[in-house]
Amino acid sequence: MLVVDMSKPWTALDSLQKWASVIREHVDKLKIPPEEMKEMEQKLIRDFQEYVEPGEDFPASPQRRNTASQEDRDDSVVLPLGADTLTHNLGIPVLVVCTKCDAISVLEKEHDYRDEHFDFIQSHIRKFCLQYGAALIYTSVKENKNIDLVYKYIVQKLYGFPYKIPAVVVEKDAVFIPAGWDNDKKIGILHENFQTLKAEDNFEDIITKPPVRKFVHEKEIMAEDDQVFLMKLQSLLAKQPPTAAGRPVDASPRVPGGSPRTPNRSVSSNVASVSPIPAGSKKIDPNMKAGATSEGVLANFFNSLLSKKTGSPGGPGVSGSSPGGGAGAGSGGLPPSAKKSGQKPVLDVHAELDRIARKPVTVSPTTPTSPTEGEAS
Repeated sequence: MLVVDMSKPWTALDSLQKWASVIREHVDKLKIPPEEMKEMEQKLIRDFQEYVEPGEDFPASPQRRNTASQEDRDDSVVLPLGADTLTHNLGIPVLVVCTKCDAISVLEKEHDYRDEHFDFIQSHIRKFCLQYGAALIYTSVKENKNIDLVYKYIVQKLYGFPYKIPAVVVEKDAVFIPAGWDNDKKIGILHENFQTLKAEDNFEDIITKPPVRKFVHEKEIMAEDDQVFLMKLQSLLAKQPPTAAGRPVDASPRVPGGSPRTPNRSVSSNVASVSPIPAGSKKIDPNMKAGATSEGVLANFFNSLLSKKTGSPGGPGVSGSSPGGGAGAGSGGLPPSAKKSGQKPVLDVHAELDRIARKPVTVSPTTPTSPTEGEAS
């Protein structure tokens, strides 16, 4: 069995001729007696000549074959084979198996092979098979084509089982040509389909090895060890301190998002959140500290009380004096109307003012307490 790789058809003929020569050298080294070798060669010729197409009457065929074989033995010179048939008779049956025939579609797509190219390849392989009296089978394990056919043909050749498998030449990826079926005229049918090729063209000139497409690969860079890489980074950072020290130190931490582009925006937003609160409001700003919040609320509260009561001694107290004004004037400068309107609010305010005055911390926003205290004294 000689195997051909159909995914690389440009190697087909060289491979066949190489291994056929290896078989010839091996047979010669066996030192078979010439009479026995002659008998083996004659048997191969008879099998080739006695080939019968499947479908004929098999029970009658053995008698016909015996008669034909006897006639061939007697008249071997009268019924010669074709000019190119069994010119290289090895004396043993030969089978040529073309594997990976599913690659034919790949050759059509990638290398622009046409039907005439495959016919050209088949014709040259069939000529080789004629020279050695070999059978030809196209197989594909991937698509499971003709795998069982190879087994059946080998068993039939080894044990002489009845032959019932017809030749197949229509399908270009499932060709089967048994030994004895083919001849030069049948091979010439393939040449009729040639348009740009000729049957006389050399196989190596037509079926050439396609150029290898070179892909541009970038230079491979080997990654260094992690620790070496980190040490290099550390040395680079140590050599370049000004780039990190050039930035303001306190600029980035103040930004909530950490982006250097939004310091103004964040500051304005903080100001906007504080400013709308009125001074006299009793709401506590959550952004303010606890001590500042209580002191500010108390200061605003007492300031509002003082601003309301500062004008009362000069206004309603004087205009509302009663006949007993002397007694009212002698009672600390408070008008009698204060007694009518109620003395408790005035006394409470002065008590609070006296308490604030005794504190070590003075109220800074306004100091309107001094004239009131003077009047009260």
